[in-house]
Amino acid sequence: MLQLRNLDKSYGTHRVLTDVSFDVSPGRLTGFVGGNGAGKTTTMRITLGVLAADSGTVSLDRGPVSTDDRRRFGYMPEERGLYPKMKVLEQIVYLARLHGFSRADATASATTLLERLGLGERLGDNVETLSLGNQQRAQIAAALVHDPEVLILDEPFSGLDPMAVDVVAAVLQERAANGTAVLFSSHQLELVERLCDDLVIIAGGTIRAAGEREALRAQHSSPRYELVSSGDAGWLRTEPGVQIVDFDGGYAVFDVDSPETAQRVLREAVSRGDVGSFAPQHPTLAQIFREVVQ
Repeated sequence: MLQLRNLDKSYGTHRVLTDVSFDVSPGRLTGFVGGNGAGKTTTMRITLGVLAADSGTVSLDRGPVSTDDRRRFGYMPEERGLYPKMKVLEQIVYLARLHGFSRADATASATTLLERLGLGERLGDNVETLSLGNQQRAQIAAALVHDPEVLILDEPFSGLDPMAVDVVAAVLQERAANGTAVLFSSHQLELVERLCDDLVIIAGGTIRAAGEREALRAQHSSPRYELVSSGDAGWLRTEPGVQIVDFDGGYAVFDVDSPETAQRVLREAVSRGDVGSFAPQHPTLAQIFREVVQ
């Protein structure tokens, strides 16, 4: 497990991070979200040892992260960092060799990965001739080719079309399923919500929320329910402890003052006719984000 504890970072009088703490667990996708300048990239660079924190610790499996440990990390920066004049396969093979792979193993790993990412027909092309989206795929391959135990990606889906997003998402899910601890930042909140097991929200250099996705949704949920019934749900307007949020015939969204009120409403709905569905409503990640950063 990758653990960040009490990270502080300032540039002169400008405080960039304040007491940043969260975990990135193996076998799980952790989404790191926040607005521009919130502190995501600085946090990632400190984790990788590119920047030094003013205080706080980064540990792996409860021990200090060493230089050897960081060789087990994979990193994709938001800025493109490949050599534009090198051929795609040659570039990824070269990076695998830097991590100790033999030429044969590096070539096999790079070829398989690039084909998986949809670049199988571009192996012999120079990086600079690729579209921005394909350069992004190659950059992701560079972070993955040495089979890292910890994967840190800064905006990996930037510039990708919907089909490429699905391909990259599937690759990251496969890596997590095989035990890799994956942390990635993204401004695409719907995508983060769909993919991630755990979420970390940062604003103004401080962590505003962190934890398992469904636990965070439950934590920030209001007592709100959705009812779909065959009859007119107008009777809800006179129910004690019920506040209508949305209404259309047999469809209603409403807040209740207690779980007991919700159960009473369900019993009444069943007594009045067929109930198609009755379920609590949970907030989206976008709604949670707006709530915690205000």
